[in-house]
Amino acid sequence: MSNESPCIAVCIIDPESRLCRGCGRTLAEIARWGQMTSGERRALIATLPARMAQAGLPPPVPRASDGPETR
Repeated sequence: MSNESPCIAVCIIDPESRLCRGCGRTLAEIARWGQMTSGERRALIATLPARMAQAGLPPPVPRASDGPETR
């Protein structure tokens, strides 16, 4: 996954809002992601927290780093 991607690998589409519960994108946005410019991606990412809040979905939890666990 790109650093620009809001994907947190929780890919479940909410039936009411039609948004991904993990990142807040629509299926159409997810499908078009690879063709979007960096500017389009950043602009869309900026809208996701408010979009998810408006839909009543919890904000995404960032994925843990791929490094070793710390306790």
